[in-house]
Amino acid sequence: MTGRTTGLKAAAAIGALAVGLAACGGGSGGGGGSDDGKPKKGGTLKIVGAGGQENLDPTSAYSTVSSALQRTYSRQLFAYPASKDPKAASTPVPDAAAEMPTAENGGISKDGLTYKIKVRQGIMWDSQPPRPMVAGDFVRAFKHMCNPASPVGAPNYYVPNIKGMQSYCDPFLKDKKLQQDPKGIENYENSHDISGVKALDDYTLQVTLTKPASDFISLLGMTFASAVPVEYYKYVPGSPDQFRHLVSAGPYKVTVFNPGKQIVLEKNTNWKQETDPLRHQYVDRIEVTEGQESPETVQQQLEGGNADISLDQPVPASALGRLASKNDPNLTVNGPPVSNPYLVFNFRSPNANKAMSKLKVRQAIEYAINKVALARIYGGPKYNTPLNTIIPPDSVGYQDYNLYPTNGSQGDPAKCKQMLAEAGYPNGLKVKAAYRQAGNHPAIFQSYAQDMKACGITVEGVPVPQADFYTQFLQKTDNTLAGKWDVAAPGWVPDWFGNNGRAVISPLFDGRNWADGTSNYGDYNSPTTNGLIDKALTAKTTDEAANFWHQADQQIMKDAAIVPFMAQKTPWYHSSRVKGATWLPIAQQFDYTNLWISSGS
Repeated sequence: MTGRTTGLKAAAAIGALAVGLAACGGGSGGGGGSDDGKPKKGGTLKIVGAGGQENLDPTSAYSTVSSALQRTYSRQLFAYPASKDPKAASTPVPDAAAEMPTAENGGISKDGLTYKIKVRQGIMWDSQPPRPMVAGDFVRAFKHMCNPASPVGAPNYYVPNIKGMQSYCDPFLKDKKLQQDPKGIENYENSHDISGVKALDDYTLQVTLTKPASDFISLLGMTFASAVPVEYYKYVPGSPDQFRHLVSAGPYKVTVFNPGKQIVLEKNTNWKQETDPLRHQYVDRIEVTEGQESPETVQQQLEGGNADISLDQPVPASALGRLASKNDPNLTVNGPPVSNPYLVFNFRSPNANKAMSKLKVRQAIEYAINKVALARIYGGPKYNTPLNTIIPPDSVGYQDYNLYPTNGSQGDPAKCKQMLAEAGYPNGLKVKAAYRQAGNHPAIFQSYAQDMKACGITVEGVPVPQADFYTQFLQKTDNTLAGKWDVAAPGWVPDWFGNNGRAVISPLFDGRNWADGTSNYGDYNSPTTNGLIDKALTAKTTDEAANFWHQADQQIMKDAAIVPFMAQKTPWYHSSRVKGATWLPIAQQFDYTNLWISSGS
């Protein structure tokens, strides 16, 4: 999420997804002190940050910020519990599903291809009038993933793996006339079926796969697979109109959506605790105030008690040492580490005689980067260790190696210059670098631009509002083809942890489904890597899969598709009013639905 592109992207940042598209949590801390006491109801949770994660549509939103917000109003068949036990927090459990399907209870066929999932009865939509959530709402979720206006951010998770979904999606996605036509989208979805997705009755969903997938439950735990109410046909998917008319099935509902400024959520009176095993409704109101682009300003508000949680701004490096030295109970450091941010190359850029498509140019830049300097921007090596692989530590397939070593990971300008000359650029070249205008991202840009300048590369900054960085810029193929950027620094948080190779390698590096909305931003496409991905996904054991994921990691680094910067743990802070704060790894954030505040203010 980005990021913060789970693979989410890291906003946080993360990205992430992402703030990179889809993120285990725990680390040191994870709560609001040693004794949070008995949960209390009431009060307003105040969240502040830069904002700009303006896509609230569960089908297509792909950042950790949007995932954290969707926890309050969307429901998935399976989801992740708020837990200070990292293993528990990384293990999906039934949410809108009534039980976990198994071979023993008839939920999974002997060949591993067919899942029959019972939908929990009693879940109500906050519709007018209220009505129950049914299996058909999940059928609609899969159909809606391929709408051409705002499609699913990680199509490779679903489209090739569900029977009949490829043939359903291909013409739908290509019909550009439907991009601003909600009625046309409705007509297509209601007149076309995915053969592998059926509602057997109101409370039984059947999904048939094209091949076994041991991580399919995790795919159903993504917000992409959230139930979709019929009301969404009234609006262009992914539009502000839709966000202002979201229909909730969780403990809170969006009542104010003012892009870039404010989001307000209030209690959903149709939500019932007995129908939701994962969430609570402790606070009365959640206020999100955006436009706070300085991490230092956000931190001052949190420590001063004027706000409770940062939406997307990390604890500034200037505050980390002070807070850690006094063992501030409101500071948590959460893992496992994620690759956030990293430098991605635009293989399709026509600039500088198609420089980014040339292996030696990309490899030269691998040698140029001072990763220690980048780590300092996020608080130093205690929280961020130089990363030289695609897969970060504690994710399946990780093995430590380094194809582009430099002294102390501080870069080698001479080696960079040598390789540029070998590539046909003895006098250097010019590149365009897109960066986010918020948080640490301008400083990250300045750092790697300085490194590249030292070896003869002139870097032109292309500032992009944080709100647009992923969905409106990097994920728009027209921008990529036009050379509006040559390099950029998104982030990536795996969409889940545990057996998560599919959530690290596939969305970023499978080149077979490059299109608007995907997270393979620069169109890296290697038949060798694609073949290793297929082998990993069809492996019979996790160990076998891990071997193939590692081989894919090595191939991607040989191809220099990205420059990994750092394996980043996530320091996060909350005000002293906040109690019961528990890290939600998939959102790289505290779970808003499981905390409370110590006063009714």
